[in-house]
Amino acid sequence: MPSSPCYVITGAAGFIGSALAYRLNQLGRDNLILVDGLGTDTRWKNLVPLRYADYYDRKDFLEALLAGKLDHLHIKAIFHLGACSSTTEADAGFLLKNNFEYTKLLAQWCGRHKTPIRFIYASSAATYGDGSLGYSDDHALIPRLRPLNGYGYSKHLFDLWALRHDAFDYAVGLKYFNVYGPNEYHKDDMKSMVAKAHTQIHEAGSVKLFKSYRPDYRDGEQKRDFLHVMDAVDMTLFFLNPKIAGGIYNVGTGQSRTWIDMMNAVFSAMGREPRIDFIPMPEVIRDKYQYFTEAEMGKIRKAGYRKPIQSLEEGVSAYVPYLEMGQQILGWN
Repeated sequence: MPSSPCYVITGAAGFIGSALAYRLNQLGRDNLILVDGLGTDTRWKNLVPLRYADYYDRKDFLEALLAGKLDHLHIKAIFHLGACSSTTEADAGFLLKNNFEYTKLLAQWCGRHKTPIRFIYASSAATYGDGSLGYSDDHALIPRLRPLNGYGYSKHLFDLWALRHDAFDYAVGLKYFNVYGPNEYHKDDMKSMVAKAHTQIHEAGSVKLFKSYRPDYRDGEQKRDFLHVMDAVDMTLFFLNPKIAGGIYNVGTGQSRTWIDMMNAVFSAMGREPRIDFIPMPEVIRDKYQYFTEAEMGKIRKAGYRKPIQSLEEGVSAYVPYLEMGQQILGWN
């Protein structure tokens, strides 16, 4: 076990968690405690190129942490990125236990120290619901938000808890928008449309997008704030600085783009002419579908984050070579 300060990453075999560990390795930090609940999928492969001190199953880690068995590790910060991230998960009880209760216990542990330990956790842009109240990360807005699915509510519930219990004295909640990039291959239907489109283009020469069911948006012109995973990681690491105030922060580009824009970027990166087909949206999601998301980025910029953020075209161009090689894991080669 490391005797120097270490960093804990939950969800460490997942998409953003493994990319975060990869970036920390690049920065010369390998005193990492990685935590996840590996099942039967292939995300364990994301761990292979990484350098880290130890690995814990998510249940074993929480039990050991709360029992004081990990106090000797000199934990400097916990990046809590582990969660059920499926926006179609119907078991609300499971979502609250997994995404809310587990997060609350970690936060309480961080806050009970004489000098609280930095707790950086993944909230979600899904907490903004239909976007009718905008996408401001102002704390005054949070109690008024109405998420559209159980996943969004499970994340929203912890944001509310943190506000009520003054946890943002030491905690940072990050509302990630539409993240794409390497290490997401294991997410099946929850993969980004960049990855899905790449497969569709190779198999059929075209891509399928949902039709619009609102008169103010033409087919394919629904908008999202698309963010490359390494930009998401760099913004996450920005909050390791204890001088940066805690609180809720958006993590996006601040510029919404259409699905057609994204598909054009994928076709261009693959050296092909765009071919897009529009298909009916399943009725079960029509009343829960977000037609527009765009992160307000003034708060994180005001906090001091100055690093340039890749455009959609730049990010897709950086990602597609991973997809073309068939090796979609950071640090593998």
